[in-house]
Amino acid sequence: MTNAQRKFLRSFQQKKVRKQENCFLIEGAKITTETLKATNSDYKIKQLFITQEFLDSLKKQNVLNDKVSGSDTDFEIILSTPRQLSEAGSLKSNNAAIAVVEIPFLTVPKKLESLALLLENINDPGNLGTIIRIADWYGIADIFCSEQTVDLYNSKTLSSTMGSFLRVRVHYGNEFDFLKLAEGNTFGAFLDGKNVHQTKFPQKGILVIGSESHGISEKLGKEILNKVTIPSFAPKNKENAESLNAAVATAIICDNWRRN
Repeated sequence: MTNAQRKFLRSFQQKKVRKQENCFLIEGAKITTETLKATNSDYKIKQLFITQEFLDSLKKQNVLNDKVSGSDTDFEIILSTPRQLSEAGSLKSNNAAIAVVEIPFLTVPKKLESLALLLENINDPGNLGTIIRIADWYGIADIFCSEQTVDLYNSKTLSSTMGSFLRVRVHYGNEFDFLKLAEGNTFGAFLDGKNVHQTKFPQKGILVIGSESHGISEKLGKEILNKVTIPSFAPKNKENAESLNAAVATAIICDNWRRN
């Protein structure tokens, strides 16, 4: 890895660079291996900065298959040291790889076939990444995000997905336009909604989750037909948590939806 390449990789920590290059970085052994193994994924690696040890390991596992066969290489492979990888990326210690991955063009579905999520102004990368993992677990194919929601390709978001971003399509755009896809089957997490345990959910629809600090905005809330809440079982005469983490709330409601 040259100094110029190291600076190039460091620049991907800026959202404007990711947008300009139409690429993002994945870092570490697990997420790189998953991306290489994904056969039907929308994500394609353009460059792979990798240690010799990790490269040998992938070859032994037949993960790379024929992708490193000279002129037939699907992407450029650049041997690097662990120190170079750590200096170029966001991980403090990286003895495996950094990959430059092309951002795919994802088509917004014209209609819903199942449950989908709509995230309004989620600003914590860890929360977004965890919600993507939750969606993957519950078989949710599409997540719609407002433009103000944190970037999927933020390094902390990607790390939190644990590879689930490869299997869940994340779309950014106008939240009101996305909501129309539900054709009236709109549900939102509110503090004053109907008990989620007593709610009958349809086969398909959109579940809206609001920002960590403000919840669903008043304007968007007016467009949501079904308000649900997760009841607290804490003693009423004692101080307790005011609300649940956005990702935790998403998991609980998704579980109740799927159980129905």
